[in-house]
Amino acid sequence: MSGHGQPIPMTSRKGPALRGEAHVPGDKSISHRSLILGALSVGETRVTGLLEGQDVLDTGAAMRAFGAEVTRHGDGAWSVHGVGVGGFGEPAQVIDCGNSGTGVRLIMGAMATTPIAATFTGDASLNGRPMGRVTDPLALFGARAYGRAGGRLPMTLVGAADPVPVRYALPVPSAQVKSAVLLAGLNAPGETVVIEPEATRDHTERMLAGFGAEVAVETGPEGRIITLKGQPELRPQTIAVPRDPSSAAFPVCAALLAEGSDVLVPNIGLNPTRAGLFTTLREMGADLTYENEREEGGEPVADLRARFSPEMEGIEVPPERAASMIDEYPVLSVVAAFARGRTAMRGVRELRVKESDRIDAMAKGLRAAGIEVEEGPDWWIVHGRGHGDVPGGVTVESRLDHRIAMSFLVMGLATEKPMGVDDGGPIATSFPAFEGLMAGLGAQIVRANR
Repeated sequence: MSGHGQPIPMTSRKGPALRGEAHVPGDKSISHRSLILGALSVGETRVTGLLEGQDVLDTGAAMRAFGAEVTRHGDGAWSVHGVGVGGFGEPAQVIDCGNSGTGVRLIMGAMATTPIAATFTGDASLNGRPMGRVTDPLALFGARAYGRAGGRLPMTLVGAADPVPVRYALPVPSAQVKSAVLLAGLNAPGETVVIEPEATRDHTERMLAGFGAEVAVETGPEGRIITLKGQPELRPQTIAVPRDPSSAAFPVCAALLAEGSDVLVPNIGLNPTRAGLFTTLREMGADLTYENEREEGGEPVADLRARFSPEMEGIEVPPERAASMIDEYPVLSVVAAFARGRTAMRGVRELRVKESDRIDAMAKGLRAAGIEVEEGPDWWIVHGRGHGDVPGGVTVESRLDHRIAMSFLVMGLATEKPMGVDDGGPIATSFPAFEGLMAGLGAQIVRANR
């Protein structure tokens, strides 16, 4: 089940070439942070282009529960009247973060240095995911977590009454953990320092600086060092959310695989900590170009044009690129199935603890569809068969994971036989317009119960 209702089986099949423009939703990472930092500011933050998927709506509801005013206006813009750093009130109800690991981990960080308690839960997928990677560093500030065995939700977090600043080296690259620690550091005196051995998406640092926090970033022998001065008064902002590169991945990859396709995906954020998939696709020989390159709100942006690319070759994806495309490996593995030769993806242990074990989910589905896959704890290799030689013809489990569902539906647009997923319901958590957008391009994706 989707966690938000009854299962929605879906199928996809070959059809006409995909043509037109794909206007994907706003960036999910920036949307979450806009609501949270707006709630921690004093005054009104205005947000346009917010992703109105369930994950982000759940974060908005959480900010209301902590005392901020979060309002959607008739023109589609949102406003957040914040309570200031350290101003969160104790919520009267359980905070339900649905399917969102990003939401729950960032919210935990934002409240961890305020002397209040909050209980967090989510859907079956989120409640099965480990929270220790966040609650362990938050404990260094003085916060205490009480959850199920294995550090899983439902969990009550008690914020530190007398927080202390922290110096924390990330054991694995994770923007979620980094962001949780930085958000906790906002209400701790002195300087909180996060050291990341490999760069991860840097929206939190950029946006903290934009809201008026003192943030310094330097590179040293240990890696990338982010220093945050605690207890600032954050200033409200006007934010135009760029469109999400992780959502853009699906129409882009579909156009590369569906014969004769030519699709333009406008206004995509190309922050270098997020654009690893597009770099990888071009290295594989994809006909993917950047048009109208520009900068908006401090973030690089371009229109992406993707054309049918039947001659792609498998490559060795550099492990150091993993953090910049961690959410895109499932759909990359689908593209790899249609490339010639092996595509190796290493340094991707993080995929094991996403909404599902994404390596296992994709490997099993790809094998069922006729593709050879090897895997290990933090790597996997897809042996591509080349375009026109991928059988398909199976229904796979989405495992309550929106990216697994969308990846296999993209696959079915180019396999010899249709592909199905047992539940497309989770797609609404990040990309509620997916079905309509893809149909507008000509994709043959339908709900099986229609």
